[in-house]
Amino acid sequence: MSMEVETQQANVVEQVDSGELNAWRRGFTPQAEIWNGRLAMLGLSIALGILFVIRLSTTGMPAN
Repeated sequence: MSMEVETQQANVVEQVDSGELNAWRRGFTPQAEIWNGRLAMLGLSIALGILFVIRLSTTGMPAN
């Protein structure tokens, strides 16, 4: 019986407005987790870009 209750609760999905997801909210909220993921990917992309530029500039590419 408890398994049926757990599966019924797991199937409940609330629709959220896109403005609500993009809201800047502090604390342990879904909005904060979304922004955390976005900023982490931004930081990772910037770091990889910097490493790529440094690698290209130090390999001594021949001048044309």
